[in-house]
Amino acid sequence: MARPVWAGNLSFGLVNLPVGLYTATDSHTIHFHQLQRGTSDRIRNRRVNERTGDEVELSDIVKGYDAGGEYVLVEPKELDEIAPGRSQTLEIAGFVDLDEVEPIFFDKTYYLGPRGKGYEKVYSLLEQALAKTGRAGIATFVMRQHEYLVAVKAEDGLLTLHTLHWADEIRNPKEEIDGLPGKTRGTAKEARMAEQLIEAVAMKWDPEQFHDTYQEKVAALIEAKKAGETVEKAEPAAEPTGAVDLMEALRASVERARSPKSTSGKASSSTARKPAGKKPSAKKRVRSTPKEDLSGLSKADLYKKAAAANVSGRSHMTRDDLVQALSAA
Repeated sequence: MARPVWAGNLSFGLVNLPVGLYTATDSHTIHFHQLQRGTSDRIRNRRVNERTGDEVELSDIVKGYDAGGEYVLVEPKELDEIAPGRSQTLEIAGFVDLDEVEPIFFDKTYYLGPRGKGYEKVYSLLEQALAKTGRAGIATFVMRQHEYLVAVKAEDGLLTLHTLHWADEIRNPKEEIDGLPGKTRGTAKEARMAEQLIEAVAMKWDPEQFHDTYQEKVAALIEAKKAGETVEKAEPAAEPTGAVDLMEALRASVERARSPKSTSGKASSSTARKPAGKKPSAKKRVRSTPKEDLSGLSKADLYKKAAAANVSGRSHMTRDDLVQALSAA
């Protein structure tokens, strides 16, 4: 079992619940060591006095705040002493509707678990009440010499804690981004086509459908280099869509999104444009539904289909290889 990263009391009203805070997410990023080129020698970071060049022990390092020309020195224990009790207490100030908390405020997620025997009832009571009311408890607490604003909510039978950004940490987009469109609008026809594209690519949220393809490619690169092989480079990024060809790009996107969903009973656009009088043969009329045309798909889309079809060796394949493998699947 994992050890809590923080332990203390969750307080709401006059009720105190001993809880432990557990990391809810993990990273699958592939980590590299730094080596000197041409050798297998590791590069290490050292704590060095910039004036003398001598290495400094961790126990001899204190915190210093630059006050303009001089440093104000602060010992680590002094930071703990100015937050007595609060570093062990997660006190809920009040409960808010979850819909009122904008997504931009959410940062990191943790699990909350009861700590010690005999507190399961209190824990379950708070979880059920939050689930039924659709509210979240807003609280502050201190962990690792940082104070956090958090939201405590119910999720699938347990309590979760979400750290939130402070209000003054949210940047004003109008001050950060140049060239925002403001009231610039497309034509009514472009707006309808954009809405059709959104509807054509509508989907249900299923996080299991997605995976980190870049990390797969990094792993494939490592394996290829171990075997003395090379891997296919990624295709360059697509060119930006300008206002001139926006409508055509939208129309083509809608047609492309709808094409895999077409049935054998519906004629495709290419079939509809065939010259009159040229009738398809009886053999063509009774044949089974043809396979999807993959020629118009990008390498990224082909890779997604190859991943869904569990095509082996897809990380090493070129675009043509992917088309051939999917056609044979």
